[in-house]
Amino acid sequence: MTQLIITLCTCPDKDTAEKIARLLVEESLAACVNILPNIRSIYSWEGQVESAEEHLLIIKSPQTGYQAIETAIRRHHPYELPEIIAVPIERGLPEYINWINSCHASK
Repeated sequence: MTQLIITLCTCPDKDTAEKIARLLVEESLAACVNILPNIRSIYSWEGQVESAEEHLLIIKSPQTGYQAIETAIRRHHPYELPEIIAVPIERGLPEYINWINSCHASK
């Protein structure tokens, strides 16, 4: 079985989130991308504590596609330093895991 990951990425607005999510799925880089709207991020940037409304992408894909996902996000993301963090999927419903793998395999 292919190792799967969830990649997290925050976006500044709905349009950016939907553009990146659709691109990743249409290019078969991800099987599914969830968009969680209106999250509040508190973070340190250039020595200041900042706060922003953002949209969070939850991207499900095989680990082998991570570099292409990172490249696509960086190309289409407006932030100077976008959040792109991948974590392994340790377990999951076998049928769902197979579906994620089949979406990538169809590329």
